Amino acid sequence: MAATSSSLSSCLLRDGGLGPESTKCYNAKQSVCGSAKSLSMPSRLIRHSMEAGSLSSTRSPARCCSAVETKASPLFTLGKKFHLDDVIEAQQFDRDTLNAIFEVAKEMEKIEKNTPGSQMLKGYLMATLFYEPSTRTRLSFESAMKRLGGEVLTTENAREFSSAAKGETLEDTIRTVEGYSDIIVLRHFESGATRRAAATASIPVINAGDGPGQHPTQALLDVYTIDREIGKLDGIKVALVGDLANGRTVRSLAYLLAKYENVKIYFVSPEVVKMKDDIKDYLTSEGVQWEESADLIDVASKCDVVYQTRIQKERFGERTDLYEEARGKYIVDSDVLNVMQKHAVVMHPLPRLDEITVDVDSDPRAAYFRQAKNGLYIRMALLKLLLVGW
Repeated sequence: MAATSSSLSSCLLRDGGLGPESTKCYNAKQSVCGSAKSLSMPSRLIRHSMEAGSLSSTRSPARCCSAVETKASPLFTLGKKFHLDDVIEAQQFDRDTLNAIFEVAKEMEKIEKNTPGSQMLKGYLMATLFYEPSTRTRLSFESAMKRLGGEVLTTENAREFSSAAKGETLEDTIRTVEGYSDIIVLRHFESGATRRAAATASIPVINAGDGPGQHPTQALLDVYTIDREIGKLDGIKVALVGDLANGRTVRSLAYLLAKYENVKIYFVSPEVVKMKDDIKDYLTSEGVQWEESADLIDVASKCDVVYQTRIQKERFGERTDLYEEARGKYIVDSDVLNVMQKHAVVMHPLPRLDEITVDVDSDPRAAYFRQAKNGLYIRMALLKLLLVGW
């Protein structure tokens, strides 16, 4: 894990002073082979097949198309192409990239507040394909695009009201929609669907949630919110509470928190929705401390962040007995607030049901609506970076 500072000055972005002067394989690969999106379709499919296990922005040397030992250009110079073609999973982002994205998000916040009518993305079209319900993610992406001067093509319930209802494959839908747009934002009910879409498309694809898999843009806004609220990302303690087995947000967040130093994660959940072993194994491999607990009050008293999630009824199918067993076991209420530290915050990816009582809303430590607002800035930043670069 890197030990880079969690903040960057915007002048580094403008002056090109940021970025590793190293032999990072991903950077070297780009300087020799060009962007993967510019490859022919067969070559791009081969690349995705080779890298099916991970989309990390730091590639293994064995995956380079040639041995490169020369210095790479700084990644984050103004006007330079964004070094990721798609946003598919949290593992794509290293710490330097996260810090740089957060600086762009801060600039997007200034644009949203002070420069209405920005034309930064004028002439670009974004297609939102949502096969599952969404309020915040879909609307924040559409708002982000429009606030930067772009246009939106949208299908709100693609599972029912698109040709998917007639049996069309996801791949055929993507090949069609990419002919109408410049970037695709996809939410799907199947884990791994966005990876399939990205392997098919020749334009950028953003994962807006793929079943119980991942939700990387939510994790980006979550980490951004923690940094803004707590003032640091190193040395923090975070409680992940609720449906940890089905919650794609907590999975992606755990991956990103592993980028920072001296982080400890507590898992607090009913037995039937415990965090899966793959995340625990990953955290262990990265040297991140984690602990499972059944005592929310005790954990909340220790943590900087209590990240609550709802029990996802839609993931239980016909096992309503298991849903009822899990629901309502851990609730953030005044009792939890009373033991939390003054600087700590309560977060939630929303929507909530009854897992945070409404009286918590008035406490300044309730950060979940500020968190949702930050989603606009992060998504403005990602659209800007993927379409026009730094």
